[in-house]
Amino acid sequence: MDTVTEQNHSMAIGEGIDTQRFNNLVEMFADSCTRFAGSDAYTCLGHTLNFSEMFERAAQFTSYLQNHTDLKPGDRVAIMMPNILQYPAAVFGILQAGMVVVNTNPLYSHREIVHQFNDADVQAVLVLANMAADVEAVVAETQVKNVIVTQIADFHPALKRTVVNLAAKYIKKMVPAYSLPGHTTFLEALKLGSKKAPVICQPKPTDTAMLQYTGGTTGVAKGAILSHGNVVANSLQCAEMFQSYGINEGGESLVLPLPLYHIYAFTVSLVIAQTGNHTLLIPNPRDLPSVVKAMTSQPFTMFSGLNTLFVALCNDEAFKGLDFSALKATISGGMALTGDAAKRWEQVTGCPIYEGYGLTETAPVLTVNPGGEANQVGTIGLPVPGTVLKVVDDQGNTLPRGEAGELCASGPQVMQGYWQRPEATAEVFDEDGFFTTGDIAVIQDDGYLRIVDRKKDMIIVSGFNVFPNEVEDVLATHPAVVECAVIGVTDDKSGEAPKAFVVLNDDSVDAKALKHYCKEGLAAYKVPKYFEFREELPKSNVGKVLRKDLRD
Repeated sequence: MDTVTEQNHSMAIGEGIDTQRFNNLVEMFADSCTRFAGSDAYTCLGHTLNFSEMFERAAQFTSYLQNHTDLKPGDRVAIMMPNILQYPAAVFGILQAGMVVVNTNPLYSHREIVHQFNDADVQAVLVLANMAADVEAVVAETQVKNVIVTQIADFHPALKRTVVNLAAKYIKKMVPAYSLPGHTTFLEALKLGSKKAPVICQPKPTDTAMLQYTGGTTGVAKGAILSHGNVVANSLQCAEMFQSYGINEGGESLVLPLPLYHIYAFTVSLVIAQTGNHTLLIPNPRDLPSVVKAMTSQPFTMFSGLNTLFVALCNDEAFKGLDFSALKATISGGMALTGDAAKRWEQVTGCPIYEGYGLTETAPVLTVNPGGEANQVGTIGLPVPGTVLKVVDDQGNTLPRGEAGELCASGPQVMQGYWQRPEATAEVFDEDGFFTTGDIAVIQDDGYLRIVDRKKDMIIVSGFNVFPNEVEDVLATHPAVVECAVIGVTDDKSGEAPKAFVVLNDDSVDAKALKHYCKEGLAAYKVPKYFEFREELPKSNVGKVLRKDLRD
């Protein structure tokens, strides 16, 4: 079998690390809060909590869940908030009670919330007041019995808390009216919880920590069962990667604009906490002035983002004026990083982007680029410790290095399966127990991997395979192109043909010019036959361009 692991390549990261150093996330959290008690843990909207303060609030929430609700270990509790200080306290409060976290996108539609709550059999939800009206609208259609509502500045000092919360409700009109009879406020819950010490549960590594729902862009969203062992392992795997970037324990600060309800940001935040470092939480990454303002007020050594955010920030004059002298590492995930975006980011910040790859089902990281000169832009790097990868053809045969096929993965971070979907689970694991990712990849001779594209996105032009990512990567380097996406459309002559959707910053550029430009870097059959110009491209709530919507 021609596979690639962290052991069989000399440039791999963190060989031989113990991915079972902690039995569960509760133990890992307690270790960090004990060792780094007085160090800054999280900052949001100008207020900072240290590890000891975060540990205290998590314990109070644990006690509330145990002593003031009818919830029991194993029950599912949804968190429906953007990046605010209450988020990590809620996560660990739930886990310490032996319960299961269900991260819920606060921008979900009514249908999506109902589906997720019912599929996971959610019994309780902690929601930001801004989205409480959405919870009110779904409660009658779900099994939710306990609703806890928090306001955006609840963890701030009393005076600032009052000012910010009132401003959000009455001046900025950010909190639609809601009626949730019997609900508890988060501050009330913590006050009740403070009256009795919690009984801290110690889940087994195989116990479920999270139900993390897939994006649902193809079919019904499914809950990936991530165990404590899965998430602990991936946190430790990633911590080794961070060391290759010069990121050490304590003293570092991460800017985290991507939402914690997304598994990429969630795991990165765990790594930062586990290593005693500081996270700057950004509630709304689409509000670029707020991102820049937060980065102006806090020193930072790390940044975690994705391609569309990198492009947007590099086009922002205020961002370009920031002091990047302390920035050691920029991490990219969630979607493919284009070469042009990586180049522009390094020009603006002086810091390279290290691209990684993973999926919801793998907690999520499978591969990363090492730091320094070992970084290969255009690849997704090397497998993280304890991970075995292979590439197979349509018949499941393992392919040699250099040939494109479906990427399959095995490792301690791979999910337990899909929640209450044994048939769907069976479909994504092969006979050797490898998870089949649905992505087309190439393992290079040096062990680095390249993702060619999603299997379902491949375009077949007169029998030739065309991968949209490749076309987009070339098109994105044109100076007039702000964003682009490529899909396949029916064509009488070739069966399918590439069609490009483009956002421009120069109206004088037309389809003819872009087609000519593409011909310089692509084979003729890969050049988009059709172009459509748009003001913006459809994106998911975490910034991924939705090719599905473009097809529709």
